[in-house]
Amino acid sequence: MEIVLKVLAIVAVIFVIAMVVLYFVGKKLQKKQDAADEQIREAAQTFSILVIDKKKMKLTEANLPKVVVDQTPKYLRRSKVPIVKAKIGPKIMSLMCDPKIFDLIPVKKEVKAVISGIYITDVRGLRSGLDTKAEKKGFFKKMKDKFSKDKK
Repeated sequence: MEIVLKVLAIVAVIFVIAMVVLYFVGKKLQKKQDAADEQIREAAQTFSILVIDKKKMKLTEANLPKVVVDQTPKYLRRSKVPIVKAKIGPKIMSLMCDPKIFDLIPVKKEVKAVISGIYITDVRGLRSGLDTKAEKKGFFKKMKDKFSKDKK
């Protein structure tokens, strides 16, 4: 019994130490993320763009500048990122997009986009509002709606 208590105590101490280390590492990474977001906001400009195409593709296949691909860590080069091909003035460019607003961007329409470098951070409709997709209903929500219709 004594050995079991010692093993549990050692595991508990290791667990507490790991949690403390993760807390401080998380705080440090959060500060870095906030600083990067601030730099993106400072460098942001608003452009009127015509969206030609949008899709999620691998970073190496996205036709982005070589510098961008070289600066990306090797383990992230194969991950899929939201890419928007757009016409900005006379140029056609491939831009990365924030995953939160990727679904809001309409294809083959003109929008006002807030762009920082090659990163789209926000979009607004140029002549009209953006179409928002209806929220997907889960299984239980569908069943609840179906039963409430049947009762009426």
